[in-house]
Amino acid sequence: MNELLAHLEAQVASAERLHSTVLAQTEAIKTQNVPELLARLGDVQTELGVRKRLEVERDRLIAAAAARRSVAPETINLDAMLDGAPADFSARARALSAHLRSVLAKVARIHASNRLLIRQELTFVDHLLRVISGTPQAGYSPGGWASSPTHRPTTSVDARA
Repeated sequence: MNELLAHLEAQVASAERLHSTVLAQTEAIKTQNVPELLARLGDVQTELGVRKRLEVERDRLIAAAAARRSVAPETINLDAMLDGAPADFSARARALSAHLRSVLAKVARIHASNRLLIRQELTFVDHLLRVISGTPQAGYSPGGWASSPTHRPTTSVDARA
C-alpha cells in the first residue's frame, strides 16, 4: 500500500514540475526569449521521460492489483486498489489522485495556450518575411476569387549565365 502512495506522490511531483516548466515557457514566449524557450522545451522532454517511467510503474501496480483479485487489469481503478485499505490511507491516496488530475488539467490548458502563442508568433514572422522579401501572400482578390500570385524568386546569382 505504501508503494501506491509513493507512486502517487511521484506522479504529483512530476506533474508539478511540468506545470512550472510550461509556465516558464509561457513567459519565454511572451518575452520572445528563444534560448529560454528552447531550454524549457528540453525540460519538458526530460519530464516526459520521467512521466513515461511513472506510467510503466503505474501499469505494474495495476497489473499486480488485478492479479491479486484475479480480474482483468482494465477493471482496476483507484477505488479497487484501495479496497480494504485503512480510511486515512484511502483519503490520502484519493487526495493525491484528485490533485494530480487538477495539475495535469492545468498543464494541458497552458500547453494548448502556449501552442497558440507560438503559432501566432510564427505567423507574424512569416508575414514579416513575406513583406521584406516582396513575396505576395495568397488570398482572395477584391472580386472574391482565390489567388496565389506567381512569384519569381529573386536570386543574387544567375546560374544560366
